[in-house]
Amino acid sequence: MSERAAQFDLLFANARLATMADGYGIVEDGAVAVRDGRIAWVGSRKEAPAAAREHDCGGLWLTPGLIDCHTHIVHAGNRSDEWEARLNGASYEDIARQGGGIMSTVRATRAASEDELLRQSRPRIQALLAEGVTTLEIKSGYGLDLESEAKMLRVARRVGEVLPVNVATTFLGAHALPPEFAGRPDDYIGAICERMLPALAQEGLVDAVDAFCERIGFSHAQTARVFETARRLQLPVKLHAEQLSDQGGAALVAEYGGLSADHLEHLSPQGAAAMARAGTVAVLLPGAYYFLRETVMPPLPLLREAGVPLALATDCNPGTSPMTSLLLAMNMACTLWRMTPLEALRGCTVNAARALGRSKLGTLQVGKRADLALWDIARPADLAYAIGANPCRLVVNAGVPRAPNLGLPG
Repeated sequence: MSERAAQFDLLFANARLATMADGYGIVEDGAVAVRDGRIAWVGSRKEAPAAAREHDCGGLWLTPGLIDCHTHIVHAGNRSDEWEARLNGASYEDIARQGGGIMSTVRATRAASEDELLRQSRPRIQALLAEGVTTLEIKSGYGLDLESEAKMLRVARRVGEVLPVNVATTFLGAHALPPEFAGRPDDYIGAICERMLPALAQEGLVDAVDAFCERIGFSHAQTARVFETARRLQLPVKLHAEQLSDQGGAALVAEYGGLSADHLEHLSPQGAAAMARAGTVAVLLPGAYYFLRETVMPPLPLLREAGVPLALATDCNPGTSPMTSLLLAMNMACTLWRMTPLEALRGCTVNAARALGRSKLGTLQVGKRADLALWDIARPADLAYAIGANPCRLVVNAGVPRAPNLGLPG
């Protein structure tokens, strides 16, 4: 083997590339070379370098691996009974009075061991991986005490060890008020800021910090206390903002240089402008919009006009978005909100990477992590087009190919 050939580990050749570096970034007859788990060369196949191994992509489309940048996918239990009860006329308040709602998931998650929590979460995660997802954000927030939040975050770290996926962890202790702090939300925020978050950060379990700023969640002032603690610990922040009402959360997270503001159905022009100035990404979550039968859409024209980057995610959770398909999220965003297919794909690649603060992900460019997905499609828009279809044929994690449905080497 020549010295030149030895410079590259693997060449993906005979592919149509959607690099996502600029628009779709299409290279019709392209190739991607990998070295040490990173993309080392991208260009036309006729100019491709030699490599130790070559994978013939058969003329299929090669894109960056997909990124699901907002999930609550690690949890125990199931709330289909509540969903059925609502369809039969029960109100959310009726269900909550009977001990349901988020506290149902909190009880199940607190009771589960780490192994059981991983066992229950694994099929949901594998469904995403089968559709070309190579990076996954996993939030805590169903423990609501130090021990249980730590357990969730340890399981999230284990997911990245036992499955072929890059995991970003997010501490969401300020998700809901636990029963032991009933009527004392300020005391609970104090516990988060003084004990929980510092301890979890010291253990190395937290990549970012989130909160639920809403009338039924935590106030603007309480959220700011959490963000101040995150800033002191040098952790980036993001926020569940403006989902049910405008609480000024988008402007607040932008004030702290936040990675993202998520949901945003009730976003104001002032909030959008603040996000644009800060470079805060809008993460839109069509699964929750659909499942809750909402009627107020995220203000896409406002976000576009302000120049706010748009990302998409599944929001996989048991109560409001039990969805394990990022491709379906793309279709919903296009069909329900008139997002364009280009916006949708960028929302699950380059802008999703921005929403996680992961600059080495999201495009097919030299120096980026070699996370790729190979698709049997006619054009990139097909990824948002077909309902229930999965055209993924190969996934590459840090330069290692695998069969998408099994998580095994390809």
